[in-house]
Amino acid sequence: MTKAKAMIRLVDVAKTFGAQTVLDGLNLDIPDNQITVLLGRSGSGKSVTLKHIIGLIRPDRGQVLIDGEDVTRLDGPDLNRVRSTFGVLFQDGALFDSLNVYENIAFPLVEHTKFSRAEIRQRVEQALAAVGLEKVEEKMPAELSGGMRKRVGLARAIIRNPKVILYDEPTSGLDPLMTDNVNNLIVDTQRKFQLTNFIISHDVQAALRIADKIAVLYNGKILLEGGPDAIRTSDHPFIRAFIEGKQGEFAVN
Repeated sequence: MTKAKAMIRLVDVAKTFGAQTVLDGLNLDIPDNQITVLLGRSGSGKSVTLKHIIGLIRPDRGQVLIDGEDVTRLDGPDLNRVRSTFGVLFQDGALFDSLNVYENIAFPLVEHTKFSRAEIRQRVEQALAAVGLEKVEEKMPAELSGGMRKRVGLARAIIRNPKVILYDEPTSGLDPLMTDNVNNLIVDTQRKFQLTNFIISHDVQAALRIADKIAVLYNGKILLEGGPDAIRTSDHPFIRAFIEGKQGEFAVN
């Protein structure tokens, strides 16, 4: 079996805030056209890793390569060019409360393209259909359930046809049924658009079900990476505790 090309590579990435070392020589390949999940307990550095990929944080040491280009060396227009290949679904959907659903999804097109109103409307309708929503364009975010907010957020994330979707704890705060719905949506979106998906999460059961590749972050490094079976069969104490929901027994440096 041919190894998938790495769309994103983090090479020896280190980051310290004050006296706290968050990332300590992290190495991770995120394959193209697959679902990769970075697992770790709260405070382990998952969000810091995501911010390095987006270019919101620069490492103290190391490289962050997006399709072969080191974003740690980019600024201004060049960094924005790379960011334009991403769609991001934030933990709470990050919708603008003062805009309705249509305006929220259309926002990236209005701000960053010269599409006509008709083209924008067509793309918004297509994005809503892709996430299984209809006739919600006029609703305000406050009128939506948590699961619907996630779907609207995902519609906005895919509206510019990105190469990569980044998910920040996509099932956080959802009940089990809605968690399953969002996980199914992630898989369906991957199959439909053949995107590179990178998810940060502490939901090990969801990761085992939907991921092509899982990496476990512990003490600033990748402790183990591989397919779901590699995680299930690991005998490392932290990974066993994580699977059994007992990771609180382990300190985060």
